Amino acid sequence: MLAGDQHEQFMRAAIDQAHQAELLGEVPIGAVVVKDGQIIGAGHNMREKYQQAVYHAEILAIMEACDALHSWRLEDCDLYVTLEPCIMCSGAIINSRLANVYYAAPDPKAGAVDSLYTLLNDDRLNHQVVVHAGLLENECSQMLKNFFRAIRRRRKNSKRKRFRGQD
Repeated sequence: MLAGDQHEQFMRAAIDQAHQAELLGEVPIGAVVVKDGQIIGAGHNMREKYQQAVYHAEILAIMEACDALHSWRLEDCDLYVTLEPCIMCSGAIINSRLANVYYAAPDPKAGAVDSLYTLLNDDRLNHQVVVHAGLLENECSQMLKNFFRAIRRRRKNSKRKRFRGQD
C-alpha cells in the first residue's frame, strides 16, 4: 500500500501531463498508470492534435502501460487521472483490469465513475475497480475552469473584433 504522499506525487505527475495538454491547446486532462510505485504509462489529451476521438489521457496512459508490460492486463496497476473518466475510458479501465482509479475532479456532464454512472463498480461486469475520488480535486477543478474561461474570453473578444470590423 502506498503512503498518502505517494498518491499525491502520482496525481501531481498526472497534473504535469494535464499541463502538457494545455500547452497544446487541448483540454488539460492528464493520467498516469502506476505499478509497484513506478509510473509505467502516461498520457494527456491529444484529441485536437490528432483529430482522434479516442485520444483521451486515460486511453493513452493505458496503451503506454500495456506496451511497457507487453500485456493488456494491468491487474496490479493503478490509474491516476485529473478528471473523472468518461464512459469510453471507464470501459478501457475495466477491460485492462486496473485495480484502483484515483481521480481528482468530478465530471458532472460526462463522468461514468460516480457522476452519471458507476461503471467501475457495476457488479454485472466481469471486473470492478476500487475508486478513490477527490485527490487534489480543487487544483484540478481550477485548472479546468481557468482553461474554459480563457476559451470563452477569446471567443468573446474574437466576436467583438468581427463586429467592429477589425478582422
